[in-house]
Amino acid sequence: MEPITWSDFEKVHVSAGTVLAAEDLPNARKPAYVLTIDFGPHGVKRSSAQITKHYTKEELIGRQVIAVINFPEKQIGSVMSQCLVTGFADANGDIVLAALERPVPNGTRLC
Repeated sequence: MEPITWSDFEKVHVSAGTVLAAEDLPNARKPAYVLTIDFGPHGVKRSSAQITKHYTKEELIGRQVIAVINFPEKQIGSVMSQCLVTGFADANGDIVLAALERPVPNGTRLC
């Protein structure tokens, strides 16, 4: 693994946001949801997330997630993904969301 500098790390804007809506992503190669997430002062952004194995749409509403919010937008199927929700693959390769221990204001940046 190649080391990065502190300056490299500072370029990545990782923030907390609250899921406002979760919908099925139609025509996805792998089952996925489209999440609408409130990042406070950074606005509301959408993201596709392959998290259907461990989460229902209903339980995602109101949940805080951790996401990279300064990647360029990327077309994922029929959706323009505006951020990358973070998680870890379990033993089966299914994604488990990275989680906050306690609530923080939307838009709070990882430091």
